[in-house]
This record gives sequence, C-alpha cells and structure tokens, in this order.
Amino acid sequence: MTYDITFQSIPVLIDGSDTEGKLILADGQLAAVIVRLDSSSHASEHFGQWYLEAGFGKCATSHPPMFKTPGQAGEWVLSQLERHT
Repeated sequence: MTYDITFQSIPVLIDGSDTEGKLILADGQLAAVIVRLDSSSHASEHFGQWYLEAGFGKCATSHPPMFKTPGQAGEWVLSQLERHT
C-alpha cells in the first residue's frame, strides 16, 4: 500500500527551546511528530537535526531516531508503515 506523506508545521512548547515541530501525516492521519533540535543544550553533532518526539501506531519506537531533514523523517515513516503491512 502506498501512503501520501505530508507535513504540517506546528510550534512545540518545550521549555522555550526546540520549538519548531512538524506533524507527519500518512493519508491525512497523524503518524509522527518531529522536533528540530535548536538548543545549545544538545550535543553539537545533533544541533539542527530533527528528533522523533512521538511516533504513533506502526511508527511507535522505544529508540527514537534523528533525521537530517524532515524529508528523511517522512521516508522513515513510509518505511515503517510499509514494513508492517
């Protein structure tokens, strides 16, 4: 099954940092929430990357990945959904 992956920008309330978030939708259903790591409290190699804040259903994981771009996160969501079909 092929899913239409779309993104919706949304601010995230996390102690005044890491506020840029995106909802990742699969066929209009919420599959994941990613947040851009923009605080100096993160290791320099993670600064600016996107962190899986929450995954739902087939995208739920106990080891949340990080992504260089939202597009990579969308590809990951798609692979999770297709892998578990």
